[in-house]
Amino acid sequence: MKILAVDTATKSCSVAVIDEKSVISEFSVNHNDTHSKFLMGMIRDILNICHLSVNDLDGFAVTLGPGSFTGLRIGLSAVKGIALVTGKPVVGVSTLEVLAYQVFGSDKLICPMMDARRNEVYAARYRFKNLKLEIDTPSMVVSPEKAIENINEACILAGDGALLYQDLIKNRLGSKAVFTNFTQHFIRASTVGHIAMKRFKSNNTDDISLIEPLYIRPSDAEKNLNRSPQNLV
Repeated sequence: MKILAVDTATKSCSVAVIDEKSVISEFSVNHNDTHSKFLMGMIRDILNICHLSVNDLDGFAVTLGPGSFTGLRIGLSAVKGIALVTGKPVVGVSTLEVLAYQVFGSDKLICPMMDARRNEVYAARYRFKNLKLEIDTPSMVVSPEKAIENINEACILAGDGALLYQDLIKNRLGSKAVFTNFTQHFIRASTVGHIAMKRFKSNNTDDISLIEPLYIRPSDAEKNLNRSPQNLV
């Protein structure tokens, strides 16, 4: 089984082709250009390198969020478009779950944190139990102080939000704060694909007509709509 996995949830962008045993190829970039400029080119190039066409793939995995509203729409739209053309299934994956999974096998509490701007972070807490990642605290959008509130044990922190508020976290948690190395602060598409693989194998895929980004927080457009005059009468 071969899967194309895509992540465009943050400033970084990653595309990978994996099978059940290995990462066949993976491209990642990390800069400020919009993902719409190069995502389809990355997908085309990685398939060429792997000597594959989209019809050779068995499915597609994509991060659903939380993350950048625009970035999430770009990645999901690309994947949905290819899936519709090929008729292949899709699995959506949580960005916070991916960041936590990249600390595979740790016996510590894991707190992935992503920059949500406005002095907030997207955060959750996870633990590995018998090498299976389980949710300890569900996804939320909160201040960085709130995200680490009541942590009284060694905790691994990962993600661009953890990097952004590193000094604050160290001041609050002291020696209990353990930061991953720089390679684990960014989402890898190969991890997205690996998490999705189990669902593909059990035919637990998403309905392509219903799959949507997981924003957690309403977008500015939604807030403005709710403030419009017709919603105030």
